[in-house]
Amino acid sequence: GLEGVASNESQSKKAESGKSKIVGGLHKIEANPEKSKHLETVTTKILGLDIDLVNLRKETYSDDSRNPQMEFGTPEEDALRRDATVNAMFYNITTREIEDFTAKGHTDMANKIIRTPLEPYQTFKDDPLRVLRLIRFASRLNYTIEAEACKWMKDAEIKSALQAKISRERVGVELEKMLRGPDPLMALNLIDQLTLYSTIFSDPAQDQTKAFTPDIDNWSFVINFVQEIMTSKSSHVLVRDAEERYLVWLLSAVVPYRDAPSPPAIEGKKPPPPVATTVAREGIKATNNVCNVITNSIKNHSEISMMVSDSNGRKRPAREELGMAIRRWGSTWRSQTAFALLVNVADEPSAARSHLSAFTNFLEYVQELDLLDAYALKPILDGKALTKALGVPTGPWMKDALDVVMRWQLRNPGKKDTAEAIEEVRIAKDQSQTPGELTSDLMTFFLQLTIRPLFAKTQTQQVTSQGRKVQTTVLPKKFERSQDEQTWKGRDSYALDLLRWVIVAADTELVEKNWHAIVPPLLSMLDDIDTEYKAQGCELLKLLLDETPPTLLKRTGLGDVFEEALMPCLGYLPTLTPEDESARLLAVAYPALISLSNAFENPSTTSNSQTQSQRTRLLDNLIRKGVLMTFTYCPEHAKITTVTTTNLTAILTSLGLDSVKHLPFILPMLSSILTHPFVTASPPLLRSSVRALQAIVLNTWPRMHVHKHEVLKCVTVPWIRIQEEGAAGNEFERIKEECKVVVQMLRDALQEHVDEFDRELAELVMVDKRLDGLFVLVDRDEKDSGR
Repeated sequence: GLEGVASNESQSKKAESGKSKIVGGLHKIEANPEKSKHLETVTTKILGLDIDLVNLRKETYSDDSRNPQMEFGTPEEDALRRDATVNAMFYNITTREIEDFTAKGHTDMANKIIRTPLEPYQTFKDDPLRVLRLIRFASRLNYTIEAEACKWMKDAEIKSALQAKISRERVGVELEKMLRGPDPLMALNLIDQLTLYSTIFSDPAQDQTKAFTPDIDNWSFVINFVQEIMTSKSSHVLVRDAEERYLVWLLSAVVPYRDAPSPPAIEGKKPPPPVATTVAREGIKATNNVCNVITNSIKNHSEISMMVSDSNGRKRPAREELGMAIRRWGSTWRSQTAFALLVNVADEPSAARSHLSAFTNFLEYVQELDLLDAYALKPILDGKALTKALGVPTGPWMKDALDVVMRWQLRNPGKKDTAEAIEEVRIAKDQSQTPGELTSDLMTFFLQLTIRPLFAKTQTQQVTSQGRKVQTTVLPKKFERSQDEQTWKGRDSYALDLLRWVIVAADTELVEKNWHAIVPPLLSMLDDIDTEYKAQGCELLKLLLDETPPTLLKRTGLGDVFEEALMPCLGYLPTLTPEDESARLLAVAYPALISLSNAFENPSTTSNSQTQSQRTRLLDNLIRKGVLMTFTYCPEHAKITTVTTTNLTAILTSLGLDSVKHLPFILPMLSSILTHPFVTASPPLLRSSVRALQAIVLNTWPRMHVHKHEVLKCVTVPWIRIQEEGAAGNEFERIKEECKVVVQMLRDALQEHVDEFDRELAELVMVDKRLDGLFVLVDRDEKDSGR
C-alpha cells in the first residue's frame, strides 16, 4: 500500500533530499489541453527517483478539434501514444517481465536508437514538447535520434507548434534537465543541428520580425569549446560544483545574444535588462538568480577581458586593482569570467586556444594573489567611522573614500590597523599640490576604477588593453550601442568631467603611466554618433597629444588609430549635419589633427625621413580631404569656411615649404572667397582668409613671382569693397591692416624683382587711387608684435 507516503511537507522534503527512504508527497498536476498537457498526472519521489503515476489511456481526435479526448486504454494503446519506443516499455509487476507493445523498444535499446512509436509528424503535432524530450533522452542515454524523427523535428510547422502550444515553463524544465544531465554538449549540439535555437532561446512576447537576430554563426564552436574549458587546468577554479557547471552551459547558450542592443530605457523607470536576460526569463523561465548572472555577465564581459589581457602583459594589475574588480563583479565572477572567455572565442574562433591560455593565466594570477574570494572581503572601516576620523560630514564622496580604504586593505593583506587606512586617505588629500588638484595616485585610481569600467562596454576593437594598436585585422561587431552601455552619456556623465580633469592635470609621466586607461575612453567618444561627444573627444585628445612623450606614439602604434578616428570628423558637413554642429566639431577636430601631426615628429630625430613623411602625409590629407573638400561641398556656409581657413593657417605653418605643392589649389580657393561680392558680410571669414593668404606668402615664397598677381587680386578686391560699402569699425580696420601685411610680405618675397613689383604697384595706384593706402609699406615685425 501507500503506508510510507509522506503525510506532510517536511517529510516530503526529507524524502526528496535522500535523507529518508519514505516516499515523497503526492503532487497532482492538472491537465491543460491548450498547452498539450492532455491528462492529469500524479508525481512523487521514491528513493530519490522521480515517479509519475498515470492511468493507461488512449487518445481520440474529433474532426472539429485539435484537442484529444482522453479515455482509458489498453497497454498497447498507451504505449503507441508515447514519445519514444525505449520509453514505452512496461514492467509487469505480476510476471516480473518487460513488455514491449511497440515491438521496437528492445531492438532500439540494443541499437541505441531514439524512435517515435508512431509516425513522427503526428507524434510531434499531438505534443510538440516531445521534440525536446527526445533530445533529452538522446543526450542522457547517448543514443542517436532516428533520421525520420530528425526530419520532422526540424519542420517549421512543428517548431511553430512548439512555440505556440507548449508553456515556457515546460520548455525550461526540459532544457534544465538536459544541461544538468550527463551530456549537455550533446543536447546543445542537437538543438543546433535541428535548427531549434531560435525556437527555444527567444522571447515569446517579442515580435520575431522585429526582434534582434542572435549571432549563431560560431555557436557550435562555442558550445563544443565549453567541453575543453571543463577539462582545462583552470576548470577547478571556474567550475567548482554542479550549479556552476550548469551556469556555464546555460551561459554558452546565450552567447549569440552578446551584442544585442538593450531595449530603450523609459524615463523614471529602472533600465531594462539585456536582451539575453529577457530571453532567459521569458523564453525558458529562468530563475531570478540565473537571470542576475546573465545580466552581470553581459554587463562585465568587456571589463573582464581587459583585466585578463592586463594580467597577461608585462605590467600585471596590482593586487588592489584586481581585487576591486572582482568585488565589482560579485560572487558569480567565475561564471562571468567563463562567459567572457566564450565571447572572445565566439568573436575569434581561430584564437580560441590562445584565449583559453590567457584566461588560465589570469585565474592562476588571481589564485596566486589569494583573491578568489575578494568579493566577500569585509571592510575594516565603515562610513561612520571614516567620517568621524576625518572630521567631515558624510556625502557623495563617501563611496570613493571607502574604495580608497578597501584598496589599502587589499594592498596590505593581513593588516588590521584602521589608523593606517585612515591615514591613507589623509595622505592622498595632503599630497595635492593645490586645492582641488588630483594627486598622481588619485588620478590613477579614478582612471582605473571609475572611468575605465564605465567605458568598458564601448571599448574600441582597435586598441589592446595595454594601449597598443591591434596588429591583426578586426572585423567590426554587428551591434548598435545602447544607452545602457553608454551610461557615461547619462547617469554617469560625471565621468567625462573627471576624465577632462585628469587629462588637464596630467603631466608627461602620468600620461605614459596611464596611457592604456586614458586612450580607450577617448576613442569611444570619437566613435560616438553624437557630434557633441565627438567634439569633446577631439578636445581631450588634443590635450593628451600635447603631453604625449615623443616616443610613445611610435611604441604603441596608435598614430594611425588616432588619425582614423579623427579624420571622419572632417566629413560632418551641412546639410546632413547642422551648420552650428559642424562648425563646432571642425573647430576642435583640426587642432587635434595638427597636434597629432606634431606628435609624429620626434625633436631628437628630426632627420628621420619616415617620421617626417608620416607627419607630412597627415598634413597633406588635412588640406586635400579637409580644407579643399569642405570648401568644395559647402562654400556658401560662412561659419564652416571661417573654421577651415582659420586652421589652414596653422596647417601651412606646420608644412612650411612643403606647402608649395598645394599652392595651385589653395590660392584659387582663397581668391574665390576674398573676391566674392558679399565677402564683407562676414568679417571673421574675411580676416581668417587674409591671414591664410599671409601664411601662403610666407611658406611658398619661392613661387610668389609666379602667383603675385593672384595674391594682389586677393587683397585689392576686398580693400576696394570695404571702401565702396563704407564698412567701418575696428574689425574692418584690422582687416585692412592685415591686407597691408600681405603686400609687405609679398614685396619681401620678391626681393630679386622688387623694383619691377614697385612699378606694378604704382601703376595700380594710378588706375585706382583708392589703393594708395593699401600699398603703404609697413614694418611687418612691428605689426606682428602689436597683434
